Amino acid sequence: MAAPSRPPPAYTAPADSGVHATSQFYHSISKTASDPTARISKESFTIRPCSGQAWVVPAGHLCRLTTPKGPQVGDLNIWNAANPRERMWAARTRQIHASHVSVGDRLWSNLPYLRPLVTITGDSLGGGQLHEVLGPDGKRRPEVEFGTTQFGGRVHDLLGTRCDPYVNLLMGGETFDFHCHSNLTRAVVPHGLTELDVHDVLNVFQVTGLDEQGKYFMETSPAKPGEYFEFFAEMDVLCALSACPGGDLSNWGWDDKEGGMGASCRPLGVEVYQLADQTVLNRWKAPKSPGYQGMHGMRMPPREDDSYTGL
Repeated sequence: MAAPSRPPPAYTAPADSGVHATSQFYHSISKTASDPTARISKESFTIRPCSGQAWVVPAGHLCRLTTPKGPQVGDLNIWNAANPRERMWAARTRQIHASHVSVGDRLWSNLPYLRPLVTITGDSLGGGQLHEVLGPDGKRRPEVEFGTTQFGGRVHDLLGTRCDPYVNLLMGGETFDFHCHSNLTRAVVPHGLTELDVHDVLNVFQVTGLDEQGKYFMETSPAKPGEYFEFFAEMDVLCALSACPGGDLSNWGWDDKEGGMGASCRPLGVEVYQLADQTVLNRWKAPKSPGYQGMHGMRMPPREDDSYTGL
C-alpha cells in the first residue's frame, strides 16, 4: 500500500504573479548588499538594549538591521507611512511564504490593501547561498546560511509575536515596562500612533519552531557580530524595532530581567540606504492592491421615495 502523499502548500501562487520577488530587478538589489559603492548612506543609528525606535524608510530605499555586538533578537513592526491603517500582516505573510522568511519573501499588508510593504533582499543568516559578514576586526569572513536546527528551529520568525507586560503577569512574572510591546509603543508615539497600532511582529534574528505537540519553542539566536537582515521599501514605510529584553534568548524566563536575560541583551543597528544608481529603479513599479471591487455581498437599500431631493 502506498504511503499517503504529503498535503501540498495551501497557498501556491502562479509563477508570474509577482508574489515572490524573483525578478532580475530584485536580484540586482540583492547584489548591492556586498558592494558599498552601490549605496549611499542616508541614516544610521543604534537601538540600545531593552529599548525601541521608529523611523521612516522612503520608497525605493533599503533598510539594513544588524547585530553589531553579537546575538540579539529584534521585534519589527511596519506600517504604510502615509496610512498607518495599512500595516504588516504576519499571518497572511506566513501563509503566502513560510513561517520563517528570507531573501525573495515579502512582508504583506492587511486587508483591504494586501500588497507587499517591503521585500527582503539580504540576509546573512539565510538567503540560500554563501555570503560574507563583517567581523569585529573589520574584516569580511565567509559564512553559510543558518538552515534548520536539530529540533526543527528556523530563523526570522513569523510564528510568534512580541513579548508584552500583560502576558508576563499572566505567566506569573513581575510588572516590567520594557517588553517589546512597550518598547514599540513608546517608539511610535512621536509618529502619532498609540499602543493600539502596535501589531504582530517579525522576530528578526530569532530561532523558533513547533514541537511534536505543536507548542511554540525558542532557541538561542545564532547571530554573530556583523549579521544583517535587509529589505527594500515598496512604499514609504514607518518601521519600529525593539531590542528584546530576552536578549539572545539563551536565558529566557518570566521573572528574570536583571540576571541571565539581562546579561544576554545587546544593541541592534539600523542603516538606511539610497541606491547610488537611481536608474535601477526604472525597472521597479510600486505594488498595487489586488483590486477587489465587490461589496462582500452587501447591497445598498433602495430609497423609499426617489423624489426626495434632500432640500
